[in-house]
Amino acid sequence: MIDLYYWPTPNGHKITLFLEETGLDYTIKSVNIGTGEQFQADFLKIAPNNRMPAIVDHLPVDGGAPVSVFESGAILLYLAEKTGLFGGGDVRARAEVNQWLMWQMGGLGPMLGQNHHFRNYAPEQVPYAIERYLNETNRLYGVLDRRLADRPYVAGEQYSIADMASYPWILPEAQGQDLADFPNVARWHADIKARPATERAYAKGKEVQPQPSPMSDEAKKVLFGQTAKTGR
Repeated sequence: MIDLYYWPTPNGHKITLFLEETGLDYTIKSVNIGTGEQFQADFLKIAPNNRMPAIVDHLPVDGGAPVSVFESGAILLYLAEKTGLFGGGDVRARAEVNQWLMWQMGGLGPMLGQNHHFRNYAPEQVPYAIERYLNETNRLYGVLDRRLADRPYVAGEQYSIADMASYPWILPEAQGQDLADFPNVARWHADIKARPATERAYAKGKEVQPQPSPMSDEAKKVLFGQTAKTGR
């Protein structure tokens, strides 16, 4: 039913989390971002921003032609609408889910991604950049910890796409954080990690990339050296 263009990154895991929770029929189409498969012409027709994940739904709810969607947040919203699951029930619940999904898309993901880059992948150490994104990561962990102080999940009592979007990005060791400083995040993270669907989703990643290796210089050029001409 659904083709998932995927590589086991935090954004890729978001979608397998949803698909495994709901049991939707899907096929993984691996996109090795380290070797430049995201620039292939057929993929760019689906994902013009040359980023995965992306999906093609061959059985949309309107019964028409296949629907393609790129951007992980847009995919989660599309799938939640398609299934009626994990997107919030009434208008107030949907507002809670959507605002925290946008928080992840606009803040948690991009800021933690910059933290990863400058701490782990930049060709030279830039102290200002490292401190800037380390501090912002810490601030965002704090926002999430306070949010989870009086509720089990990000949007309230029910597990939702807001949790699925945020969970894969909480990588404290890689981000210079200590989960002991954020007990509510630690509890939430452990709860989601223990879900059978989460275990299945991450197992899919290991099937696609059984032995992750340190990023090569060539892969860094592919991932971090893109310009307007790259995807042409």
